[in-house]
Amino acid sequence: MTSLFKTEKGKAEILSLYDQKLDELNIEFEYLKIDSTFGETNIIATGKSSNPPIILVHGSNGCAPIALETYPNLSKNFRVYAIDVLAQPNKSAETRLNMKDDSYGKWINEIIDSLKIENVIMAGFSFGGLVILKTLEFDESKIKEVYLSAPAYIVNGNPLKALFKIFIPMKRFMKTEKVKYVEKFLSEVFTERDEFAVKYLSKVFLHFKMDFTPVPIINKIKAKSIKTPITIFAGKNDILFPGNKMIKRAIKIFPTLKTIKLIEDSKHVQNKIQNELIEKNILENNVLQQSTVVKNK
Repeated sequence: MTSLFKTEKGKAEILSLYDQKLDELNIEFEYLKIDSTFGETNIIATGKSSNPPIILVHGSNGCAPIALETYPNLSKNFRVYAIDVLAQPNKSAETRLNMKDDSYGKWINEIIDSLKIENVIMAGFSFGGLVILKTLEFDESKIKEVYLSAPAYIVNGNPLKALFKIFIPMKRFMKTEKVKYVEKFLSEVFTERDEFAVKYLSKVFLHFKMDFTPVPIINKIKAKSIKTPITIFAGKNDILFPGNKMIKRAIKIFPTLKTIKLIEDSKHVQNKIQNELIEKNILENNVLQQSTVVKNK
């Protein structure tokens, strides 16, 4: 299989930034390597193994250390499994799955079975939302609850806006290597400037074969069959997956929609304060549920 990394040097540069971000987190962790039908999956596990499990799924062109940085306090209450999504610039296999079939759902369920965990909470950003919803479609029996931030697979934004504001700057950077085009891309997608994102995405855009396949949206019938509680955080100024549009459709199609929140001043990628609010929501719900279980005992 041809590598998705264009050169070995480019791969080394991207994975060096991966390691740098992981080092900066200053956490105790272990790498888990899980074999699946689709290739080896790399997972970073942190938090006490006796804690309830939560799986974090990063967005497109991302990696597990970014997901761990986004929600740094979850390991206090959870056993956190941050997955390197397949065919992304990280340490998992480079097998590109089909977004239209059940491959992503089958893959995550194989991971869950290999980890021997149940009552799993899942939290995902952007493309990670598609992965999680595909998991629920395929087999949701071991999933307790999910939290989706600016998720793909529910609605899509205006393709012309995305073309001019996101994809053209990206392509111009790939052609010229002028950082101003990465900055332009980031200013449309990120609520707040992220220095690491500038470095990491600059390397990814140049050295990784990205997937530009249009993102599908979930079928209404499949959405209505989901029984797992869903919480969604949508960005009002999200060009890729507009918040107001997402709220309207999510309310119509998901019977188990527990909460949906519009983050007023958020673009596609939330800033630190907004991520803290999302994390707080996950933690508070978990503490509340655990205390209810203890009382009932």
